Amino acid sequence: MKIANHGGRAVIVDGDTILDIATASDGRFGPDPQSVLEQWEAFCAAARSLSGSVEPLDESRLGNPVGVPRQVFAIGLNYRTHAEESGMQVPSVPATFTKFPASLSGPFDDIEIVGEAVDWEVELVVVIGRRADRVAHADAWSYVAGLTVGQDISDRTLQFAAGMQFSLGKSRRGYGPMGPWLVTIDEVDNPDDLGLGCSVDGVVKQDARTSDLIFSVPQIIAELSSVLPLLPGDVIFTGTPAGVGMARDPKEALRAGQVVETWVEGIGHIRNRCV
Repeated sequence: MKIANHGGRAVIVDGDTILDIATASDGRFGPDPQSVLEQWEAFCAAARSLSGSVEPLDESRLGNPVGVPRQVFAIGLNYRTHAEESGMQVPSVPATFTKFPASLSGPFDDIEIVGEAVDWEVELVVVIGRRADRVAHADAWSYVAGLTVGQDISDRTLQFAAGMQFSLGKSRRGYGPMGPWLVTIDEVDNPDDLGLGCSVDGVVKQDARTSDLIFSVPQIIAELSSVLPLLPGDVIFTGTPAGVGMARDPKEALRAGQVVETWVEGIGHIRNRCV
């Protein structure tokens, strides 16, 4: 099942058509995407029986598929190759920071370039479907509502200022494009091994597989939930592989006019223009 934010309303995507969830459920679920995630288990149980008139999918109306989550986690240095290219030691526990929820944006929204050190970071994004507190590694996937494509856009100047302020440097307006929709786990052949990558103006910059993660999705969920509860609709950016601009020689950064395309196997593509 694919769930999208279409013009601010939660919809089920089927090919080139959409079914409005609030209308089809007589108001039981939705219309806000986050409210569907808040009732995720009940929604999944009812989803197969939902029916009604469908509308054409309009890509230009797709927004961030999760709405405004209460918590957004991000994992740094979670691919060995990225740690190596950054000249940093591989962490023994997930290196966790946050992207503030107001930084999240849609799959085709513009990226505002501020300064001369704005970087790209393709990431698999995990969305939590039910409260996860002290979750065992073996059970972790059962707490996931679905997966989506994300970009952890980073202002490197702000990120490394004042003794490493990762969260602020990765939270400028629109620096968390996500989408194009949320894909449930049953739609993915192997959620632990997905190809992902990104290109800038058609030139591939990152190309890897999530099986190369140092800390897998179940490990991340187990570790985070040992510290605090993960809530329905919470978002986890799971880390980026090698190929970021700041690690290149010479360094590269995004410029106004460029287009960043990002993909994850089995989920989809997002595309963002730099302005």
